[in-house]
Amino acid sequence: MTAERRPEQSGPAAGLLVVVAVQAEAEAVRRGLGEDARVEVLAAGVGPAAAAAGTAVALSRGGFRLVLSAGIAGGFAPAAPIGSLVVADALVAADLGAETPDGFADVTELGFGTARYPVPDEVAKLVAGATGGALGEVLTVSTATGSARRAGQLRERHPRALAEAMEGFGVAEAAARFGLAAGELRAVSNAVGPRDRAAWRIGEALAALERAFAALPVSRLLQEVRPWPSR
Repeated sequence: MTAERRPEQSGPAAGLLVVVAVQAEAEAVRRGLGEDARVEVLAAGVGPAAAAAGTAVALSRGGFRLVLSAGIAGGFAPAAPIGSLVVADALVAADLGAETPDGFADVTELGFGTARYPVPDEVAKLVAGATGGALGEVLTVSTATGSARRAGQLRERHPRALAEAMEGFGVAEAAARFGLAAGELRAVSNAVGPRDRAAWRIGEALAALERAFAALPVSRLLQEVRPWPSR
């Protein structure tokens, strides 16, 4: 079962919508971008539901060609150390599904939709090349990982995962309904695993996020992107 999608937006192709969770992330992104009328930065709230709702409201105005989920994230060590950047080649709903006697089954396995949105190659490779970010899957969770056991389970199910955050899949769900592709760019603030607030480096991650958006080639990105094909 796949939700109906709206046709591609008919408004002027104004540019890029960047969706973050909180204002601190929005401020870092804006500092990196400087004054750029082609980009709108939206702090939509924490979690996939808030991200999807905020993204859909913004896209309903028309005028966008691409959506990027962005912010800080947990990184899977050793591939994504603290302070590094991660660029998604797929946005994956890691805990959307059901527990079964044989383990977790995602919504795709259950036949209820999709748990994975691939990022167009031209978007993922251009963002990774410009920012120096590592390319791989970014997982979306509704409950942040706080134990080594959960981290191990996620890595077992998603061996290509580099980072865990809470909004990307919601952004992609909304974008898909407007015929638009979505990408994700994250700066790593902590390791996925046992919850240790003392080890988080939020300031370092926000600085990395700012540098990433300073390097983002917005013009090339908007020229290269193509709408997703109908599902």
